[in-house]
Amino acid sequence: MPASAKHASEIHNDPGPENVAALFDSPLNTGTGRGLSLQKQLLARLKHAILEGRLPAGARLPASRTLAEDLAVSRNTVSIVYDQLAAEGFIVPHRLGTRVAQLSLDPRVAEEAARQSARRRSVEDAVVAKTTSADVAHQTPEPHVGDSPAAAPSASRRVQRLPATSHAARANESPLPFVPGVPSLTRFPASTWRRTLERVMREAQPRHYHYGDPLGEPALREAIAEHLRISRGVRCDASQVVITEGAHEALILCVRLLTDPGDTVWMEDPGYRGAKAAFHASDVRLQAMRVDDEGIVIPPGAWAASTPRLVYVTPSHQYPLGSVLSASRRLDLIAQARHYGTWILEDDYDSEFRHQGEPIAAMQGMVPDAPVVYVGTFSKTMFPALRLGFLILPTQLAAQTRDALDELLRGGHRFEQLALADFIRSGQFARHLGRMRRLYRERQTALREALAEHFDPAYAVIGERCGLHLTVRLDPAFHDKTIVATALREGMGPRALSSFALDPQPADNGLVIGYGDTDAARIPSLIKRLAAIVATQGKVGR
Repeated sequence: MPASAKHASEIHNDPGPENVAALFDSPLNTGTGRGLSLQKQLLARLKHAILEGRLPAGARLPASRTLAEDLAVSRNTVSIVYDQLAAEGFIVPHRLGTRVAQLSLDPRVAEEAARQSARRRSVEDAVVAKTTSADVAHQTPEPHVGDSPAAAPSASRRVQRLPATSHAARANESPLPFVPGVPSLTRFPASTWRRTLERVMREAQPRHYHYGDPLGEPALREAIAEHLRISRGVRCDASQVVITEGAHEALILCVRLLTDPGDTVWMEDPGYRGAKAAFHASDVRLQAMRVDDEGIVIPPGAWAASTPRLVYVTPSHQYPLGSVLSASRRLDLIAQARHYGTWILEDDYDSEFRHQGEPIAAMQGMVPDAPVVYVGTFSKTMFPALRLGFLILPTQLAAQTRDALDELLRGGHRFEQLALADFIRSGQFARHLGRMRRLYRERQTALREALAEHFDPAYAVIGERCGLHLTVRLDPAFHDKTIVATALREGMGPRALSSFALDPQPADNGLVIGYGDTDAARIPSLIKRLAAIVATQGKVGR
């Protein structure tokens, strides 16, 4: 019997000497390829055993020379593993013998973990002895607390604040065609922006390299307030403006400032995934409110039965359906919010790009002192990597939250903020918006014409009056998530309408197709390919 195996049989409170012995005399995989190194294999094996209770606290490990001989590896390999285990607190080195440390693990949990792991042991031993190194890479991962629900329930349990939504696709450095919400990256006036930024940095004083005002650079706050008063009908001055890192941070900030754990938040359904993630990541109760052609629908009696602390809406261009919240519903929403002490979050994400009729004024400016927090972003009007957004707080709320904002925020991106203020004041921003409106109108027209030419199944286009995307409703026979998955493999990035819904309904089946960053000349051929995917999926579905 190998010396280490003989030693293993002497371990007190051993749940199974034969299994402990296998830890020390079962050979490691020495094949070539992309498998785990001998060092990582041994480290993984010992960590698993300690965490599962097969090596209990106080158990003495074999000497490094003895274990190296039994496993046919270098003594240096074993020494490095022991050093790593000691550094992480799994073992306690001692001149009289290295022993397993006392971990803060309930003995009953460890005992149950040992039983639960019994079924895995034969597989683990077989993997170590027989699999190829490529297989090892897939079958013997680095262990961690939480491999078994019984081993560490607090670690394996999903934290409820984490977003309960699946992500359709990760952002790419080079966005795919038809990804919604992406502006034209090639038509942004980069040279003008670069000159503006260089001038700001050239004129900067040493103080500009320090933290700025937590609420944002005064010059930018004043420029935003003036622009919004003129273009969006917003009632505000610079004291009400708070600069954030995009609209997403603005929403998270609103939740932190305006809600307590357990508060109810109403949200449009289907609605913006980023808002859904922000609310899910907090301790609020999220309630879906359906959307029709006039925007959010509040059922009779809902205000009294489930009074919300926040109501999230996109009134000028509902995302993703594109409806406009009617004036009567806007005024009713404001009146009810006042009566019940509710705050309305108005996300005005892309209403600068109105394609039909006059611009829709912001709900915030409809009546004086409306209980509306206005959320805006430069991700669509400038470019996403700028990471600048803003909040317009009601006057009283701005005063009440000033101290909290000073603690929560740190003034950063100072040069970008000063450059953007100059960009707005000089008129470059307004000229850029005018060019982009014409460009997006052209691209939307090309998209609608291509849909009319190539789409065979019955469909309905909605949301065409504004923004950077169209939504195409499809018959439920054409499963949108399947279509989107296939389109993604073929280099296109539309989103499934159903993925935006909290409580998906049959009508929530379709495609959200972005056109902001897709050249008009490419759209017909791309839509032809997308239509072929839709047609094929429909045939398979039937």
